[in-house]
Amino acid sequence: MRGVRFFRSIQIKLIMMVLLLILIAVQLIGVYFISTMKTSLINTFSSTLDSQANMLTTVLSTSNANSEGSLPTGAEVNLSALVSNFLTYSGAEVQVLDAGGKVLATSSNHQSYIGRKNTSLLVSRALQGVRNNEEEIIDESNVRNKVIAKPIFSGDKIVGAVYIVASMSELYRTMEDINRIFVSATLIALGLTAVLGVLLAGTITSPIKALTRQAGAVAEGRFDERVPVFGKDEIGQLSIAFNEMTDRLSDALALNEEEKEKLASILSNMSDGVLATDEVGGVIVTNRRARAMLGLQEPRDGITLSQALGIEREPIAETLQGNESSMLLHRETEESTEDEIYRVTLTPIRRRDKGVVGAIAVLQDVTEAEMLEQSRREFVANVSHELRTPLTTIKSYAEALSEGALNEPPLADRFVGVIRSETERMIRLVTDLLHLSRFDSRRNQLLRQNVDLLEMLEEVVDRFSFQLRQKAITVSVKVEETRKTAMLDRDGIDQVLDNLVSNAIKYTLDGGSIDITATTNGDGQLAIAIKDTGIGIPKKDLPRIFERFYRVDKARSRNMGGTGLGLSIAREIVRAHGGSMTIDSESNVGTVVTVQLPIVPEGSESA
Repeated sequence: MRGVRFFRSIQIKLIMMVLLLILIAVQLIGVYFISTMKTSLINTFSSTLDSQANMLTTVLSTSNANSEGSLPTGAEVNLSALVSNFLTYSGAEVQVLDAGGKVLATSSNHQSYIGRKNTSLLVSRALQGVRNNEEEIIDESNVRNKVIAKPIFSGDKIVGAVYIVASMSELYRTMEDINRIFVSATLIALGLTAVLGVLLAGTITSPIKALTRQAGAVAEGRFDERVPVFGKDEIGQLSIAFNEMTDRLSDALALNEEEKEKLASILSNMSDGVLATDEVGGVIVTNRRARAMLGLQEPRDGITLSQALGIEREPIAETLQGNESSMLLHRETEESTEDEIYRVTLTPIRRRDKGVVGAIAVLQDVTEAEMLEQSRREFVANVSHELRTPLTTIKSYAEALSEGALNEPPLADRFVGVIRSETERMIRLVTDLLHLSRFDSRRNQLLRQNVDLLEMLEEVVDRFSFQLRQKAITVSVKVEETRKTAMLDRDGIDQVLDNLVSNAIKYTLDGGSIDITATTNGDGQLAIAIKDTGIGIPKKDLPRIFERFYRVDKARSRNMGGTGLGLSIAREIVRAHGGSMTIDSESNVGTVVTVQLPIVPEGSESA
């Protein structure tokens, strides 16, 4: 594998490419050169041999022709000496033939050839008058020879022929030497090219290797390194561009991380729950509020949005198809008897090139809003009911008076008394509503003053002395020695205490008792407690006892003249003081209402 990776190196590829180009070029030049050289040598060899053959035939035809038109015999002219001295090529064999093809003389040591007939095809053609007769043959010793046969003329008559056989071994040996020199030169050239290729390729691959290392560093998140710039060429410009790209990428990633942290912080601290899904509805992101709302742990593999919300899959499927939707989700809680209500808004996540790739579910806690809406509806219904009853009574008695009851004094007086009573009841209702309206709009101003607690509590008891005597109820008032006075809005606290004492008297049976105490609790607050021995309040009604128009016994409360707003007004007054009210009650045992007020130092607020 290392060898394979080695040959995949761009440096090796460049070197191999240069070597192959040089090798191909040298081979092409070599083939052309050697081929041309070989052709030239062969042509020169053949031309020289042909010239010498022509010269020999000319000499023989002009100097040695006899009068009878035939070549002389050996006794007349020493043809062998002529032939041997004439030919310059060593190792060449020259034969002089007569018109019948018989060897008259030879330059070789084979004198036995004399007198024999040469049956070569070239000789036959030469004796027939063909002048250009040559060929290359390979003899028994595997030596390539050049063969030429030339006719000898005496006038127009062919009197014989010259037959020459010359070895070409020296020529081919020369070609082999040339080939050997060429191969050596090629190898030397390739070696030098390889060395130069390594050096030159290094100048190209070194910056590329540096770019590769920097790219790996960038991929690993290290943006502090830089690619060295070796020049102003293309690779240098690429290095400069890569360094600029690294800087921009670093800035972009830093900005992306910052935006990601902002988004994560926003999601984590949102008051609404957020869940994000992939394209198949699997939950991939949840924020802390969503997990608290739905009772989820960290997102786990396999949970779907429908499972997390506890709803059917159809709304999720429609959202993943690109449709937005909204619904209300009711969830039971262990801490409260009331269901929590969440508004779930489903929105698809779209990507330009892929369409819908997921969905986002936003959960809004609308429990309080729904409860306020329900309270508003109940409030309107209760006000309508509370006003309709006395108005109906007033209308019926007024009609009775107009129809003749006015002429009967006893009956008229009773009807007028009922009308006056119902009118006062409506006035009390409207007055209580105005009080609540002031508290709701924060327009009720407190006028604090230094109040003697014992005096204030005794005056409350005095105001209800007639009712107390009627029901034979005993009252005790105790004030802590260390807490004689407090900075309070006297009118407001009087209204609170009047409401609480009035309720205690209403729901305490004849002969019961009421204890009123003022102490300092463990938190350093003033605690005024009204304890009675009345019928008490059922446990199921205690959480709603401060709701407007809420009555435990509706018929009895209305008959006693209550509007159902007293405790609500009392709590608002106490809240305006920065305090709180608690009720502890047990059926048929009694009720304890505790008003806790912060102690304001004297002089901190003007009276």
